[in-house]
Parts: sequence; C-alpha cells; structure tokens
Amino acid sequence: MTVGLPVTPIQPEATLTFTTREREQAATRLLEASAKHSHDPETELDWEAPFEEGKYFWPPELCSLYGTQLWKHMSEEQRIELSRHESASLASIGIWFEIILMQLLLRHAYDLDPTSAHVRYALTEIAEECRHSKMFARLVTRLGTPVYRPTRPDHNLGRILKAVSTTPGSFTGTLLAEEILDWMQRLTFPDERIQPLTRDVTRIHVVEESRHIRFAREELARQMTTAPRWQTALTRASSAEAARVISRSLISPQVYASVGLDPAYAAGLARTSPHRRDVLRQSAAKLMDFLEELGMLRGPARRLWQSSGLLG
Repeated sequence: MTVGLPVTPIQPEATLTFTTREREQAATRLLEASAKHSHDPETELDWEAPFEEGKYFWPPELCSLYGTQLWKHMSEEQRIELSRHESASLASIGIWFEIILMQLLLRHAYDLDPTSAHVRYALTEIAEECRHSKMFARLVTRLGTPVYRPTRPDHNLGRILKAVSTTPGSFTGTLLAEEILDWMQRLTFPDERIQPLTRDVTRIHVVEESRHIRFAREELARQMTTAPRWQTALTRASSAEAARVISRSLISPQVYASVGLDPAYAAGLARTSPHRRDVLRQSAAKLMDFLEELGMLRGPARRLWQSSGLLG
C-alpha cells in the first residue's frame, strides 16, 4: 500500500567522502544558502488567522488510524479532531528531537576549530533549530491541545542515548528524526485539504531542514570512513535503539484519549495497521538505503532496526 501523494527526493543519495578542504567548501555553500533562504516564523506566519472549517490539520493518510476499522467508523469531525491532536503530538515530539539534536551538535563542535566554516554552519543549524522549536511550541499553543511528551522511560532513554552517542551515531540520530518528519511534511505543505497554518509551518521546516539533512548525510559518510571498528559496532546498536524510540514516540497514545477513544485499544490498532506500517517504512526508505550503503544496518543490530518498523 502506498500513500498516493508526490514527494521530492532528498539529495545527495550517494555515499560521500570529504577531505578537510571539501568539508569546508560544503559548509560554505550551506552557509550561503542559509543566508539566502532562512525564515522567521514569528513574523512570517499569521498566527492569529482563524482555522478554516472542514480542513484537516494533518493529511488523513498520515494519521495513525487511517485505514483501520476504527477510522472507518469515525465521523469526519472526529477524524479532523484526531488530525489536530496528531499534528500537535508530532510538533511536541519534534521539539524533544530538536533539543537532543542541538546538544549533539554542540558536542560535535566542542573540540573543533570555532573559526571553521564547518563549525559556523553547525552553529547556524543550531540557531535554526531554536527557531523551529519555538515555532512548534507556538503551533501546539495555537492548536489548543496538550503538550504530548514521550513516555518517561523513553525520555530517560533519550538522555542516555545522547550522553553515550558516538559522533557518527549523533548524525545517524539526527537523520532519523529529520528525514522521517521531512518526508511527512513534504506531503503536507502542498496539500490544500490542510489548514494554512500547518502548511506554512511545514513549508518553513522543509526548506531549512533540507540543508540540515545534507549536512548530516555528508558528515556521517565522512565519519564512517574513519570510525574504528568498536565505534562502528556501538553506532549500529545505539542508532538502532534510537530508531525504535523515535518511531514509537511520534504519536502519543494520549491523543486518542483526547478525542474520546480508548488509548490502549486505538494504539494497538495503529501499531498493527498495515497502512501505518507502510507509511513508516516509506518515510524512512531513502534513509535506510543510505544507511545500508554505509554499513550501518549489518550485524546483530539489524534485528533492532527491523523492530523499529522503519526497515522493510
């Protein structure tokens, strides 16, 4: 089953190896693109505009219950309300992802030359992620929903993963969080069935995250060419566990309670839904191909990757 909406592929697709000079040149190009194509959500978005009657807050095909028997018995109003809460869950969890990402980028920059273009771009990305987190927080407020957080075990596991992450593991985790959401958002911002505010938020995020994804892909490819064997093995395992945490945290079970559904029952339906499984696999398909090419999916960790639902 395939979600029938177009998606623009993320580049680059191939493994890249960089010398220091090439690394600096790549960072310089990203700095120039950031200077030309950065956005200020505080001033560019109409936060006070009323929501439009009958429009979804997230594409229905991307809602977790789409295609289940429960979805078929829900009214259109219930489906739209669920999309509102799922949009808020993704924004709330997105803030959690981005706070972790910012810490990982700062750790990466800690031992590097602060005058290099590479570190300057890392700091630029952190500044953009700060704006994204504020944008998502304001979106949740505007949606009028609870702040949906990861479970306490996953929140603490995130603390451990970011503390023990290797450098290539940090960039793998970055790609896991960014590429899955990016795929979904690329389906959202051109969709006229969706509320204008949601479309505008996802449009800004897609434009700026495309640079972050390229930076992480190129750096991960560079790191994996020099990582010692022990670091590669640890990266495979920690990244696979990060994938499990990320995939199960996207939609909080509490969204179902918020719209009057039994959270355990609805979460079970979503977890076993063939359509939902296909959406998750599609969202990570290009990333899985890239990680396979880098040798990240080999060995005992492959079972963890498969249990995340992201690897076909």
